[in-house]
Amino acid sequence: MTALTLSTAAAPGLRADAIVIGVAKGSKGPVVAPGAEAVDQAYDGRLAGVLETLGASGAEGEVTKLPAPTGFKAPLVVAVGLGAEPEKDAAYDAEALRKAAGVAARTLTGVKKAAFALPLTDAAALGAIAEGVLLGAYAFTAYKENGKDAKARADKAPLAEAALLGGKPRDKEHKAAVERATAVTEELNRARDLINMPPNDLDPAAFAAIAQAAAKEHGLKVQVLDEKALEKGGYGGILGVGKGSASGPRLVKLSYTSSKADKHLAFVGKGITYDSGGISLKPAGHNETMKCDMSGAAAVFAAVVAAARLGLEVNVTGWLALAENMPSGSATRPGDVLRMYSGKTVEVLNTDAEGRLVLADALWAASQEKPDAVVDVATLTGAMVLALGSRTFGIMANDDSFRSALHEAAEEVGEPAWPMPLPEHLRKGMDSPTADIANMGERMGGGLVAGLFLREFVGEGITWAHLDIAGPAFNEGGPFGYTPKGGTGSAVRTLVRLAELTAAGDLG
Repeated sequence: MTALTLSTAAAPGLRADAIVIGVAKGSKGPVVAPGAEAVDQAYDGRLAGVLETLGASGAEGEVTKLPAPTGFKAPLVVAVGLGAEPEKDAAYDAEALRKAAGVAARTLTGVKKAAFALPLTDAAALGAIAEGVLLGAYAFTAYKENGKDAKARADKAPLAEAALLGGKPRDKEHKAAVERATAVTEELNRARDLINMPPNDLDPAAFAAIAQAAAKEHGLKVQVLDEKALEKGGYGGILGVGKGSASGPRLVKLSYTSSKADKHLAFVGKGITYDSGGISLKPAGHNETMKCDMSGAAAVFAAVVAAARLGLEVNVTGWLALAENMPSGSATRPGDVLRMYSGKTVEVLNTDAEGRLVLADALWAASQEKPDAVVDVATLTGAMVLALGSRTFGIMANDDSFRSALHEAAEEVGEPAWPMPLPEHLRKGMDSPTADIANMGERMGGGLVAGLFLREFVGEGITWAHLDIAGPAFNEGGPFGYTPKGGTGSAVRTLVRLAELTAAGDLG
């Protein structure tokens, strides 16, 4: 990962390969953002005009490179767009700083050291810039041939070091902001790694082993239920999904406990390490990215470890419902009835609606511990992608105020989300003549139907929310902001923020 340093040095005298500055979109053209005063002065106050001549407007995601002024030890200036200039006396939005830093970090692949002279008004802004740098510099290279050419390897390496100008090394708030950003982004990037791993290397047993190793490293308690334990416990949903695969399912319980905590959160993640659709096989063209169907479990795993690293005063339990959904002679068939861990029976009408089956067992298991709130995270439905697009996740809940709090937390950390309803009239579509409930209902509003199904397996009186991250979990397009192509780590920061707010007593 990129090394971060805090520096109060002036930009001209700093030894680096590049200096990153911000440029905003003003009403009359590009505006040089605070933090770049020394660079602007070296251009005789005409930097905005120079940038405009080079085609810069200050739009979000825009990058303009130009030679550094005479006397600077860094040879290159990288001007990155911040979007619209804020109102007079207003600070730049944290997400704008995060995105700009991420774009710059991606642009500086192969660079050893860059100085970031972006607008820095307080510790929160410093934390946002640090997050942007560390997330933007991410690269998944584990399966790439390095070759023998050292120069070629160096050219493809992520930015090695970022000096954050204006950050004070001895300031407690500044140090804390960078330490938090480092812990959260390292775990988020670990989630990205898991999502990007090919399914022949990340089956349920392998995922469980990774969780066990992390638990040992960070002082967490871990429990892994294999096929025998799941059979003995009556986890019919997880077993039903995993029985068609040669790689058996697992249920992993990962627990962080604080001696000062009086609240308990449970996070439940869908962990389908590969989803073929089972007997209800996915059509051609829909299988290639299905290694990402464990993104919910990756997010939960990362959030629990991050909570431990931050020492939050809240107990957090993560439940990873892991299975591989494959077609075979032993696979669950459409029409089969599964007896779930809760005791309810489910008629399986479509084996490609498998995520809700593994989540149902894990939700009931989480409910038995009577946590203050349960949040599940899943790449659950294509319907949610149709509803909200590829960058926004949906939030459903059995408590309106909790749903609103989660939405606010998501927006605060820069994860686009939208509150969704749970219309009662859609529940009737899952009535089954054979079992207590079917795993499919009306086609229209399918994302909401899935939420209603999950609600059936939440313990009575327990506050619950469901995050459907099917859209933003895996980016099939080009990178943008601090978001790479491939696994994104969606919902990690929302879960961590929820844990922080709960620890601070800000959720009641």
